[in-house]
Amino acid sequence: MNTQRAAWMFLAPAAIVLGVFFLLPVIGALVLSLTDYDLYALADVHNLRFVALANYWALLHRPLFWAALGHTVYFVAVGVPLSMLMSLCAALLLHSPLARCKAFFRTALFAPVVTTVVAVAVVWRYLFNTKYGLANVALGWIGIHPIDWLGDPHWAMPTIILFAAWKNFGYNMIILLAGLQAIPVELYEAARIDGASAWRQFRHITVPMLAPTLLMVGILTVSGYFQLFAEPYVITEGGPLQSTVSVLYLMYNEGFKWWNLGSASAIAFLLFLIMFVVTACMLRVERSEVRA
Repeated sequence: MNTQRAAWMFLAPAAIVLGVFFLLPVIGALVLSLTDYDLYALADVHNLRFVALANYWALLHRPLFWAALGHTVYFVAVGVPLSMLMSLCAALLLHSPLARCKAFFRTALFAPVVTTVVAVAVVWRYLFNTKYGLANVALGWIGIHPIDWLGDPHWAMPTIILFAAWKNFGYNMIILLAGLQAIPVELYEAARIDGASAWRQFRHITVPMLAPTLLMVGILTVSGYFQLFAEPYVITEGGPLQSTVSVLYLMYNEGFKWWNLGSASAIAFLLFLIMFVVTACMLRVERSEVRA
């Protein structure tokens, strides 16, 4: 009994902090999503009305919401595999016994993760400038006409995906590198003795042993990429022609530009529901593969 009391005493400060700064705001946002809380209600609480699921219903019939959801899904579907592939390749190269200056390259590849998004995004805007950007200069050397990377609706989102993958792959690289270092060396030695090629070692040893780490990295990356906001906000401001408006960017505009806080809260919970369903599907697929 004394042990249980001591455990609750140690847990109480953290539980109080989580309750005050996480649970209560979530409950408050859920309540707001069921009201028409806007600028008028902010000035006078008597203007606040309970509208039940009207905000959700209006969003589901709003073309801009579905366009923003499509942009976000496109960003996740392309950006997550690209980022994980870059992370895995970098981790394999750094884990290779032939690699030199590993500490330097780990630091260099991880540096973009800890760099401010705004500062790096400004640099990328110059790199992909239509007139004097280095990207178009390089294309000109091989005879390709300049591309309006950030002004063409067809190229704006791919540019943001490339930026996000470069910016974030270092974090997953460190996690995957730790997973590679945890694989027993004896497995590779036994495989080499049996005559297994490098590809067979990767396919039958590295991938199965790294599968739990890949799942965790996948869930973290998917969750992070669904919360796309900073990149389009800084680089394209949602343009051109709203081709880079994400769900989170739409929520920001609704809540802090137009002060429709009820609608913004509804967007937040719809995004949470989508992320929850996607994560649950990933976990279910992984469990089914383990059982098989």
